[in-house]
This record gives sequence, C-alpha cells and structure tokens, in this order.
Amino acid sequence: MAPTTLLLLCCCLLAFPAPGPLAAGAFVGGYGINYGRIANNIPSPDKVVELLRKSKIRNVKIYDADHSVLDAFKGSGLNLVIAMPNELVKDMAANESRPMDWLNQNVKPYLPQTRIVGITVGNEVLGGQDQSLYQPLVDAVKNVYNGVKRLHLEKQIEIFTPHSEAVFATSYPPSACVFKEELMPYMKPLLDFFATIGSPFYVNAYPFLAYISDPEHIDINYALMKPNNGIVDPNTSLHYDNMFDAQIDAAYAALHAVGHDDMEVRVAETGWASSGGQNEAGASSENAKTYNFNLRKRLFLRKGTPLKPKKPVKAYIFALFNENQKPGPGSERHYGLFLPDGRISYDIGVSGLLPSSASSSMLSMKKIRAGGWMLYYLATVILSVFIFWP
Repeated sequence: MAPTTLLLLCCCLLAFPAPGPLAAGAFVGGYGINYGRIANNIPSPDKVVELLRKSKIRNVKIYDADHSVLDAFKGSGLNLVIAMPNELVKDMAANESRPMDWLNQNVKPYLPQTRIVGITVGNEVLGGQDQSLYQPLVDAVKNVYNGVKRLHLEKQIEIFTPHSEAVFATSYPPSACVFKEELMPYMKPLLDFFATIGSPFYVNAYPFLAYISDPEHIDINYALMKPNNGIVDPNTSLHYDNMFDAQIDAAYAALHAVGHDDMEVRVAETGWASSGGQNEAGASSENAKTYNFNLRKRLFLRKGTPLKPKKPVKAYIFALFNENQKPGPGSERHYGLFLPDGRISYDIGVSGLLPSSASSSMLSMKKIRAGGWMLYYLATVILSVFIFWP
C-alpha cells in the first residue's frame, strides 16, 4: 500500500474516536430496564443491584419510591428513575407543599449516594380510564418540578410522565399520527411545559400489543425486527423495516403537528411476553428472545429512526423479572428477562447471577463493543508503521 494512501486510511479511521467513558446524565447510552416488583418470588433489592451491575445495565426505572430500593442503590453508580404512582397525582396537584414533603422524604435524604436522575409523575394517565386525573396530572407535573427547583435539583433530576399509545388518534402511516382531539386541553399545556424545562416525550411502545390486536394483518417479522419487506410511508416515502421505529416516528409526527419538532421521543417501556393467554398470539419464549435481542442490538448501536436518523433512540425494556402477582391477561406476568433466582430467562447477550442452561448462540454485545476498539487500535498501529516507514 502506498504511504499516502495508508496515511489517508489512518486519518479516516482515527476520525472516529475510540469509545470513551460514559458521561453522567439522566440516561446513559441507549438501553435501560424497568424494575417492577409486583411479585412474591423475586430477589431482594441488594441482589438486584448485583444482577444489574453484572449485566452492565446502568439505567433503571421503578414504579414507586420504595426506600429499600433507594437504600440498595446507594453507591451503585446506577441511574435510577423513581415514580409518583397515579394514586398520588391528585394529592400532588392540590398544592406545592405536598410535593415538597414527598421530595424531602424520598429524594433529598438519598442524594448524592443514590443517583436519582428522574421522577415520573403518573403512568399512562392521559387516555386512561380515569379521566378525573387528566387535569390534575398537568398541575402535579408543574408542582413537582417547582419542588425540585426549590431544592436546586432541576439540572440533576428529569421530570416526565409516560404515555401509552392510547393518546394517539391514529398511528398509521407514522406521518399521519396525531394526538386525540379530546386530550389536547391537557396534552398541549403539558407539552408546552415540558418544552420549557427540556423534558423528553416518553411513550410506552409495544409492537407485541399491536401484533396481538391484529395478527392477521400485521407481519410478525415486522413486529419482531426480523427480515421482512417492511412498509413505505406514502406521505414521506420513508421505509420502515420494523414496527418499533414506526411507533417512535409516529410520536414524532404527533409532536410536529402541535408545534414541538425539537422535543425528543424516548421509550419508557417496550418488551415482548414469553407466555400469555390463548388469545394472545405470538406470546412465546422464542419470540420474546428474538424481539429483546434485536431490540438490544439496535439500541446498543445508537441508531436513529428513518425520520430522525441523527437522534439515537433510548428505551427502557420491560421488564427485569416476571411479576407473578400482576393482574390482567396472562402476558402481564411474563415479560421478565430474568428468572427469580437471577438466571436469564433466555439468551440475549446479558449475564445472570447464576449459570444458565439457555443457549449461548446469540451475539454478545461485548463483541460489538470490542469491534469499535479493534478498529481504533488497528488505525493506531498502521499509523505508527507509516510514521516509522524506512
């Protein structure tokens, strides 16, 4: 190889720096997990922290502010999002003193040892059955933020509320997605406030739920991120080869329609059930393994969507464990990536607390990460050879 060509190659390779230390923030990288605890057979919080660290999962979201969890996360270095459940929304909306009491009890005493980086106010409130929570949600979010600001924590703790797909009037094709008109008196002021304080729009995106609602017309390969023909949005000519990306871009389209082009969309929940009822087509261990592996690989690569290719997607996977006491359809109790004893439910490239009999044929994320380092150091070696060329 000619010296000039060799030098040009090295410069191109070194233009992409080696992976460095992860920056601190509300969400590190692209991958997180939901740690639900509606179960009587899951490990203690201290064992969960051990499991998370071994699995190299750094972003964790819980559905309350349980002190045993907050204590267990002290000194772990893990990013933790805590929650004000729906039953507290009206109380938090009544006046600003109640959120201050809650923050002084559940947040202030744990900082900075426990890295509390976010607070969710309610979950899937707008579009839900209890319409009496709609207006209080808007007021509660503002009061909670004001409380965080009074504690001078507004730059450390992100305030948001996750939404279900029920807030959208339509989501197909993605570019046609808009919010339901009847929700706009609440959604608009909420979005305006989030835009002011810099909070993302969080959506719970489940291709699994879309698939089981219409298995005759939805290609399961499209839902599972397996090879398929995909769809083309007739309004934008953008091609989608998986439903997850389409659901995110649908949310971006809805935000565009109400004047919030700059708001980031993040996924608060997504996953696939490994078992379910007779009417829940596609709920199987094999499909759950396929979806979660493909999703994890996709998030690790920090890719954007067809509509927002330069904005890497960030998502919390649902869920850490099967929750055997959750009500509802059978699938609700079968989303876990791990078994109660800490072994993996199926192999997607993460490690459990104990050896597993699951197949190890799946690609390890470590190999993908190693590829980046190998590229960097290969360039360094080649450049050294050139410098000392005789």
